[in-house]
Amino acid sequence: MAGSLQDIRLFVAAYEERSFTAAAQRENATQSGVSQHIRKLEERFRLSLFSRDKGRVCPTPAGDSYYRACLDVLRAHDAATKAVQGFVGGLEGELVVGLMPTMTRCVLAPALARFTEAHPNAAIRVVEGYSAALTQHVQAAELDFAIVPGTAGIAGVKSRLFTRTPEVLVASVRHAGRRNGEPVRTRELGPLRLVVPSRANTRRLSIESYFASNGIAIERLLELDAMLGTLDLVGRSEWVAVLPGIMMAADPEPGMHVINPLADPPLTLDLVLIEPARRILSPLASAFLGLLQEEAARVNARWDVPRPG
Repeated sequence: MAGSLQDIRLFVAAYEERSFTAAAQRENATQSGVSQHIRKLEERFRLSLFSRDKGRVCPTPAGDSYYRACLDVLRAHDAATKAVQGFVGGLEGELVVGLMPTMTRCVLAPALARFTEAHPNAAIRVVEGYSAALTQHVQAAELDFAIVPGTAGIAGVKSRLFTRTPEVLVASVRHAGRRNGEPVRTRELGPLRLVVPSRANTRRLSIESYFASNGIAIERLLELDAMLGTLDLVGRSEWVAVLPGIMMAADPEPGMHVINPLADPPLTLDLVLIEPARRILSPLASAFLGLLQEEAARVNARWDVPRPG
């Protein structure tokens, strides 16, 4: 393949960012330097890899094809580097992972405790955020991986299913009128005061669609992008919320909430692993991911209950 590794990295950054300026910022280069590298590639190939229009660049069909091949080269280079590093001995190094409050609530702490015990020479940093920000960080390769709700494909990001968890109805003990953990049928739900995340949250649409398609009346909607604030409000009032079961395996305020899986029909949430398309997971990242998956399965087991017919 024509082009140095630096040429390829800068081309991939420009392709994914759709901007020479953003690519330069991502790769700690200059805008003119990125332009020169791309121009050198195009002169070597004798064709255009991008079309330029008012400061925005768009890949040509040749650029699309070259991008896919470049990802193979970067992954192969990454794999070769990690293969050599594996002989250094032990799992050590730095790891940066992005998780949403959905994952940090019940899954993170036990997985992190096991990981730090098994790999005392590893440095790990966990960044908490919502899916849009975490996805951008993964695309820029600022995170080794992140766990987010399932979304459409994004350039520079590869994904696969991490786990599926039920959505649960959370209400206060005083106002729920049902036993904790008991599946709740949609026909049992009357007009609700419902706390929902903002429209920037990918779960918002699925929650609203679920209630609308099942004819559940909503008395009032309250938009709140604050997980702890939502739980506190629900525990002290008649407001209810729909939250991922994986984060509600333990009540933050025992005796304050009643938590019921939605049933007849159920509502589930797919969480996916996303990682930079031009990299492979390091042994360190794979080890921590494995622990997260084990803890997620353990937490989700709480909701493995028979559904009413």
